[in-house]
Amino acid sequence: MRLALQNNQPERVLDLAVPLDVYKTFFQLEFSQTAIQEYQLLLIVYDPVKEVIVRWIK
Repeated sequence: MRLALQNNQPERVLDLAVPLDVYKTFFQLEFSQTAIQEYQLLLIVYDPVKEVIVRWIK
């Protein structure tokens, strides 16, 4: 998706929204942390039950 936006809307910033339980498990792995840093991912962590944003990681 990021690559497609670069051509048409290069000023647009892309955030990845992930559920809290996925963030607490998958995104705490060393591999995931490396990928976040390497690709400069911007994360929005949300609680799907409470329907609130828990954390905004830029």
